[in-house]
Amino acid sequence: MKYGVTIFPTSRSVRPGEFAAAAEARGFESFWVPEHSHIPVSPMTPGPGEPGLPEMYYELHDPFVALAMAAETTREILLGTSICLVVQRDPIQTAKEVASLDQLSDGRFQFGVGGGWNAPEIAHHGVAFESRLAVMEERIAAMKQLWTQEKAEFDGEYVKFSPSFALPKPAQSPHPPIHVAANGPKGLGRVVRYGEGWFPLLTAEDPGGTLFDHLEPLRAKLRAAGRDPESVEVSAYWCPPDEDLVKRCRDEGVDRVILMVDPMGRDEALAVLDRHAELAARIG
Repeated sequence: MKYGVTIFPTSRSVRPGEFAAAAEARGFESFWVPEHSHIPVSPMTPGPGEPGLPEMYYELHDPFVALAMAAETTREILLGTSICLVVQRDPIQTAKEVASLDQLSDGRFQFGVGGGWNAPEIAHHGVAFESRLAVMEERIAAMKQLWTQEKAEFDGEYVKFSPSFALPKPAQSPHPPIHVAANGPKGLGRVVRYGEGWFPLLTAEDPGGTLFDHLEPLRAKLRAAGRDPESVEVSAYWCPPDEDLVKRCRDEGVDRVILMVDPMGRDEALAVLDRHAELAARIG
């Protein structure tokens, strides 16, 4: 089993390049950062210091900028979005950012994607909350065309462009792995249709059960679609540093656990990183 780490990169946290280099030096396999473009004022998210979201959600740096800084200070650790809010991004420009980062990192980018949960945030980008998953799927399909075709074109309901050159192409062939965020059983179909990975929150529960309840159904859906279950990585995101829980991930065939480090200064963040590394070493 592989071990990754994630942090919310903010102006008050350790710099992403320094943190990624420290994670690589401690043997972590991957480094992941989340995304929010902005947080609209709403009853659900009234503002920093108010009930709702922790302040780190309001203060996030752009994930592609943070990962570019991490790419410059590292050589081997994988670099991923956890997650990129595809429904809030122009697909042509995002395809170029993905390809550029993959090229400049020598093929280390991992594309974690999701539809998002904050309806006002999504609406500000011109997407209806009810259609966000269809928009995401079509935009990913369009990006695959841009990454893999010499002259790409797309004619969909939400994305349209005439034959176009889109360079650079990603370093990875045919494109960086797409890790689809989904917590409930309904989301497993998205993983089967267009994912190379499943990216659930380990702490999330729904009426259908936990991550562990969905492992075998996902494998069955992949086999029914003619796909090898071993070809799809399962990454348990935001995994608590609980030894029994991490051992269960290992024993049940989870491919990667991603441990959280809260946004904090350099010395505090590296001390937490040391404890996570010790946990990973004990479990193996």
